[in-house]
Amino acid sequence: MTPNEAKQRLIEGGIILESAGQADFTRGHISVRHPTNPGTFFMKPHSIGFEEITMENILLIDLEGEVVEGTARRHSEVYIHSEIFRARPDVNCVIHSHPASVVALSATGRPMRPLSQPSSLFVDALPVYDASIDLIRSKEMGRDVAVALGPHTVVLMRNHGIAGTGRSIEEAVVTALMLEEAATIQMLADATGHAAAEFPPEQITSLKQKLTRPDQFVVNFDYMLRKAKRRQ
Repeated sequence: MTPNEAKQRLIEGGIILESAGQADFTRGHISVRHPTNPGTFFMKPHSIGFEEITMENILLIDLEGEVVEGTARRHSEVYIHSEIFRARPDVNCVIHSHPASVVALSATGRPMRPLSQPSSLFVDALPVYDASIDLIRSKEMGRDVAVALGPHTVVLMRNHGIAGTGRSIEEAVVTALMLEEAATIQMLADATGHAAAEFPPEQITSLKQKLTRPDQFVVNFDYMLRKAKRRQ
């Protein structure tokens, strides 16, 4: 992937996140590691929505959180991205968003349960950062988020939002959408006051393996992009 191809995919990821309702005004952000300079990453700038990312306003930022290229304002929570990229060489995309159902689930303190197919990605794999509800505006706080994430794909930021990751933009975006779906289903099921017996762990593990194949992320990312563009 070339740098321009990475930027284009970043733009497309933003379009999908906005279309899917992951935005919270202009407060969400997405980044992708530079394909040939892994000590830097491209990132959405401050003051715009997910769907307003362009080739011209994308910032290039280093692992200290400093802008290397670009003139737009940088997000103050850049340290979510820089510290996760620093801690996780396998991660190539970071998303911070505030989906309402996921924030609500985090506020309950309840773990993700295997109540739906998308939940299989997160059962026993959804850590929580709960040191603060505040904005992540320091390297130390960003480092704490990265530590809470550990080897997992997503960390809940309790009463705040998520820090989601992926080996690719496609994986990170689709995983964020699947988490929102899983959280919504769990909150609805919990509201009834009753849930049927859960399926055995080996079935959940098998389903997770099927749903997390790289080609599945690409297929569903491309579908969500087509769907978002039809709405424009």
